[in-house]
Amino acid sequence: MVDAQRARKMADRIHEIVARRLERGIKDPRLGFVTITDVKVTGDLQHASVFYTVYGTDEERADTGAALKSATGMLRSEVGKNITARLTPSLEFILDALPENAASIDRLLQEARQRDQDSQTVAATAEYAGDADPYVKPRDEDDYDDEDDDLDDDTDEVTPVVDEADVESGAVGDGTVEPDGSTR
Repeated sequence: MVDAQRARKMADRIHEIVARRLERGIKDPRLGFVTITDVKVTGDLQHASVFYTVYGTDEERADTGAALKSATGMLRSEVGKNITARLTPSLEFILDALPENAASIDRLLQEARQRDQDSQTVAATAEYAGDADPYVKPRDEDDYDDEDDDLDDDTDEVTPVVDEADVESGAVGDGTVEPDGSTR
């Protein structure tokens, strides 16, 4: 295995060589407006994947792909002359989906912006479903005193006062209170 840094350097060099050669022109009428976007080289430096984009229609992209495939041998020999490697890597041209991905991302970003605007519009006209401030606030101490007074006022029970002497003599029952309020 080769150092990753060396593979990256070779990929950059192949990118430059192929782009320069395509700029000078290839005598193939099928070749369109080609841009080399990236080159990936395997770890053993034996294979290079060249990613490209083509400006135009799907038919022009297909024609450019066929032109690059037929020019692969010539481009490989150009690479072999200009690099200092023992073996010249094989070249594979791959249509890069970068423009389509960028268009898809732009469409998604536009949709997200539209949804944000819609939600801001809804939020501007929204009203609370309940109280404007639904959080429980601590009570003042005056509120606590009023509640204690209320509890004292609610007790209407009268506790009968029974002398122990009356209980012992049997004049008073066992001290239980009857439903009508009398004691036994």
